[in-house]
Amino acid sequence: MLALLSPLGLILPSLFGAGGAWGEWGAEEFHKLVGYVPEGMHQLAHLWKSPLKDYTVSGQTPGLARRGLGYVLTAFIGVAVTAGLAYLIANVLGRKNRDK
Repeated sequence: MLALLSPLGLILPSLFGAGGAWGEWGAEEFHKLVGYVPEGMHQLAHLWKSPLKDYTVSGQTPGLARRGLGYVLTAFIGVAVTAGLAYLIANVLGRKNRDK
């Protein structure tokens, strides 16, 4: 259910003229909003590059509806990856407990 609601973080700011989705700021945008960039954020800003930049799929055309679809798609991918990892970890830990 939350994956389906994820585009609200994109849609509501655009309806109220609030700019981008809340909390998804890069170092440059954070500097514009607050006036400075914390040292830790500045040092780690280039450490992680998202495989699905801006929650979009390669070749996706711009537009709010398409970006919302990208949010839902990436939310489902994240849920699937998290559930898969949890299943694998539970399987490994379950085997260790059975062996004792």
